[in-house]
Amino acid sequence: MAPYRAPAEMRAPDVLVCAGLDPSGGAGLIADVRTVTALGGRPSGIVTSLTVQNTTGVVGSHPCDPEVVGHQLAFLLTDIEVRGVKIGMLGSGDIGRAIANALHLSAAPVVWDPVMAPSRGNAPLIDDHYVDAMTALKPHLTLVTPNKHELFMLTGHPTGTSTMAEAAARELATKLDAAVLVKGGHFGGNESVDILIHAGGREEMRSPRVPSGEDVHGTGCALSSAIATYLAHGRDLVEACNLAKQHVANLIAHPSHPGRGAPAVV
Repeated sequence: MAPYRAPAEMRAPDVLVCAGLDPSGGAGLIADVRTVTALGGRPSGIVTSLTVQNTTGVVGSHPCDPEVVGHQLAFLLTDIEVRGVKIGMLGSGDIGRAIANALHLSAAPVVWDPVMAPSRGNAPLIDDHYVDAMTALKPHLTLVTPNKHELFMLTGHPTGTSTMAEAAARELATKLDAAVLVKGGHFGGNESVDILIHAGGREEMRSPRVPSGEDVHGTGCALSSAIATYLAHGRDLVEACNLAKQHVANLIAHPSHPGRGAPAVV
């Protein structure tokens, strides 16, 4: 007799996470797994890069073997039907291409948080081939969630105002044929205003700015993981982004303090 398997609608949706490993647990794969689980998803995942970091910053990054990453994903995706995918730190362009190749085995919505440089520390988190990785990932992307610095880096523009960021987001959305969420955490003001550029138009998502919230580690990881999880639950893109923003705003208001450095979102 075959083992009992609950109907898909009764099971927690499987969410695939491809991200770097932050040993402090404040960001990366560990934070993503915590977020997916908290929102009722079932996480599975692969590590793209090993980092040397604690709550005070990143001092080293060591990308994993792209061939192993591709093999892991291909073997996983021939078995588990994931309902959402979150991609974070790639580590190298070759890893990005390996992930993109394996994603041909899935039709799940893909959220990419293009982690390119640490907010604390000076260790680069991807090599100079990120444009190649971006091109390879393009056919799979549903949403890209860059912060201000990543957005301007991906579009080749100098860092500028929120208006310039929105223009850059439109350019990136056209280039990747995907939605782009401009995160407002680094633009100042009394409110945190995120702007979603998508096929249906433009959406603003506002919330009160939490004092010193920009100093909390792992907010981008938690946000993109939350969006991927809500998409896996069947929410539409705008609703998923709104719900994820609310979830992360609550985490920012009540951060954890695991070490001597920055507080963490989880």
